[in-house]
Amino acid sequence: MNDVINVISNRMSLRKYKEEKISKEHLDIIIEAAMRAPTAGNMMMYSVIIVEDEEKKKKLSKTCDDQPFIAKAPTVLLFLADMQRWYDYFDYSNVKDYCERNNKKYAGPGEGDFVLAIEDTMIAAQNAVIAAESLGIGSCYIGDIIENYEIHKEMFNLPKWVVPVGMLCMGYYPGNYNRIIQPRFDRKYIVFNEEYNRLKDEDFADMFKAKKVAKENIYKAENFGQYMYGRKIGSDFSKEMTRSIKVMLENWKEK
Repeated sequence: MNDVINVISNRMSLRKYKEEKISKEHLDIIIEAAMRAPTAGNMMMYSVIIVEDEEKKKKLSKTCDDQPFIAKAPTVLLFLADMQRWYDYFDYSNVKDYCERNNKKYAGPGEGDFVLAIEDTMIAAQNAVIAAESLGIGSCYIGDIIENYEIHKEMFNLPKWVVPVGMLCMGYYPGNYNRIIQPRFDRKYIVFNEEYNRLKDEDFADMFKAKKVAKENIYKAENFGQYMYGRKIGSDFSKEMTRSIKVMLENWKEK
């Protein structure tokens, strides 16, 4: 395997960091790599906020499902789906006048733009992850940034068409860190040829055969499916994510 594939294959979520600030040189490389990511129409429908302020990191550690390690990350990168910049540019470019002259209906960004901007944003975030990993800088995605939209909107001064969709905690690996690479599901259950293949009972039995659940667990689960539902989908943080996303979309679509 070449160096790029090795970096991808050995990457893991890092939640414990060396007590050392990420150098400006390395941070610049990471940001430049993110900005070289594929982007729809070369529009770059995202923005990135570099967060190194201790108080802001502490607050994020609370608002993102109470995860203390967030506060200890030397650098946090907040990835924002951003259509505001384009619509501000459309105002600058007198696009409303253009639409009137050409019998076109002027419209604000819709649900399609919302999803496309999220795609752009997360592709850029993954470029940042791989670039960081190649420099000996570990990372951890924080999906909980999509919770508590109202708090984060105020905290980072986000206008109407800018929403937080991804966050990365970053820092150098501690010395002699023991990497544990988590196994993935067998490819045959994830990748299909030509059309989707809905899995059958026997597929699930094989796919999850290595997943065991302790007889006594806080979710009162009898198997791994019940355990994961209780831990993720049926959790309070998942309900907050759903509530928060609804508010995001309502605000995005509001005329």
